[in-house]
Amino acid sequence: MFNDIGPLELVTLVVLAVLVFGPDKLPKVIQDVMRTVRKIREFSESAKADIRQELGPEFKDFEFEDLNPKTFIRKQLDNDELGLKEIRNGFDLKKEMAEVTDAVHSRDTDTSSASPSGSSGGRIDMTKKPETPGDDERPPYDADAT
Repeated sequence: MFNDIGPLELVTLVVLAVLVFGPDKLPKVIQDVMRTVRKIREFSESAKADIRQELGPEFKDFEFEDLNPKTFIRKQLDNDELGLKEIRNGFDLKKEMAEVTDAVHSRDTDTSSASPSGSSGGRIDMTKKPETPGDDERPPYDADAT
């Protein structure tokens, strides 16, 4: 619950609590807060149990944490049935990014090692090259820009 609070922040909170509530009322306030937290936890656990009971036996292993999209996707990607681990392990992101960077900067790379099938097809140059006007040709003139 307090994983991201450092020791200095914790001391600051304690000092503020003593200043706001006073040393004589502070234990009572802590007890009231803890009682409220326990009631909220009990309420949420009973609500989860009621939902599981209403869903029926086919959802007995249902976890509410799976409703979080990150948890759901992580759980599905770690599933070995889909074979995604082999795909993920076979994909070298650094190599792919280096190839894209080289293509953008129009550097020559070894295309036979880049393609897994060994076929060296034609390479498409996707860089935008400036059009240079001829010797007798004047550059375009924009009257509004001057």
